[in-house]
Amino acid sequence: MSRRSLFSTAAAGAIALTLGLSGCVAGEGSALAPAANTAAGWSADHLAVDFATYNPLSLIIKEEGWLEATLGDDVDVTWIQSSGSAAANDALRAGALDIGSTAGSAALLARANGSPIKTVDVYSQPNWSAIVVAADSPIESAADLRGKNIGANAGTDPYFFLLQTLAEAGIGLDEVTITQLQHADGKIALESGAVDAWAGLDPLMSASVVNAGSRIVYDNPDFNSYGFLNATESFLEKSPDLAQVVVDAYEKARKWAADNPDDAAAIFADVAGIDLPIANSVLLERTNLAIDPAPGQKQLDVLNVIGPIFVDSGAVAEQSQIDDALASLFETSYVDGADPSRVTE
Repeated sequence: MSRRSLFSTAAAGAIALTLGLSGCVAGEGSALAPAANTAAGWSADHLAVDFATYNPLSLIIKEEGWLEATLGDDVDVTWIQSSGSAAANDALRAGALDIGSTAGSAALLARANGSPIKTVDVYSQPNWSAIVVAADSPIESAADLRGKNIGANAGTDPYFFLLQTLAEAGIGLDEVTITQLQHADGKIALESGAVDAWAGLDPLMSASVVNAGSRIVYDNPDFNSYGFLNATESFLEKSPDLAQVVVDAYEKARKWAADNPDDAAAIFADVAGIDLPIANSVLLERTNLAIDPAPGQKQLDVLNVIGPIFVDSGAVAEQSQIDDALASLFETSYVDGADPSRVTE
């Protein structure tokens, strides 16, 4: 796999801004994060971060042990696997995670509904969601979803992908049955015939296509939001030094993946439990890591399209909650101050 192909230029993020927010993004240009360490030592003795198969950079950081090497014996690093954006948001809200990875849409939903999180890094621009059906399904397009039972994991990008797909096809939520399923269970349900279609997530989706003959009937990169790395406000207030180390590690992993694409795919395949060709396909064709990691206008452009769908579907009570969340979600100071050379190998 070539470096160029790992960072294929995706079309996602080019959505026109329909509900504009003018001016600077909240948090941009601020300077909350000090140097990675101080003479007094680290601000806390424990750091809880997640890893997820939808976040390739997290897998690299965990595999290489950079956080542990940089923080030494003074900070205990706990890795928690996130099965999806909703699970990561739940763990952040409960205090089980200090920093967790979600889809941008899920971060917006959480913030709009009162979860005190900030996005400190954008780890990828993925095309990770699509509508999938079984190999022998009569469904050929999104228009055929009317009256069908569709598996989806509420609060995640595939779920929001489904809502946008139905809206575009002119299908009301009262015209379909949406069955709540975790991503792995959705794959099983599709392949067993328990649901008619599935709002799938890579790498599970690509594995189903390759191994079970499942078919993608609707794919739209513009319906996917970016991958967001989020931290609780309380953690950022208490431990900006540890937050900076994590962001430093993410930017080191971004360069490492470019320099070591075969190794990156091997790590991805191993953790996700998928064949190497599938891992290569996800990284080759459906993931773009070569992006500006600072959350900003490109992400707002996408979320301004998704936000009103939350309100229309009842996931958020009022548009004002969306507007307030978008004005306060981003914190760019950690990316602005990132220095991968501070990370110990």
